[in-house]
Amino acid sequence: MLNRKAFLLTGGLALAGITAAIVVAQPSEAVGLLTPDDAEVVAMGKNIYADQCAACHGTRLEGQPNWRTRGKDGLLPAPPHDATGHTWHHEDETLFTLTKYGLAGLMENAPPSGMPVYEGVLSDEEIIAVLSFIKSTWPNDLREYHDKLNARSE
Repeated sequence: MLNRKAFLLTGGLALAGITAAIVVAQPSEAVGLLTPDDAEVVAMGKNIYADQCAACHGTRLEGQPNWRTRGKDGLLPAPPHDATGHTWHHEDETLFTLTKYGLAGLMENAPPSGMPVYEGVLSDEEIIAVLSFIKSTWPNDLREYHDKLNARSE
């Protein structure tokens, strides 16, 4: 029969082993500003996207037709934010800056763009929620690629 001290020690080790297994089984922490695994943030972002973004970028994040070809107005149509687009090619800071300030936030003498500036329209938290929602829809391989992109930019 085990004495109390030995029982507590073996019970503690067994519990530590279970805890370690649970920790190992958890997904890795997201890298960057976005939190695509936070259900509350993603739900808020989905609602804001529907209200602020879907009219141009599509209700299914599919973008506008011929999004790579400038229209008669000289502007590029809204790109998709799903796996077929290029959103996942840009790290979080670039996506955030583009959404908040438009192209002018990324470059001097920015060309005209149909993308509205959301500074003063959406809070930083709301922009991050929308971008987190978008990322939450990507397949795992693109999310992993995007996490690595963010890790390199930190």
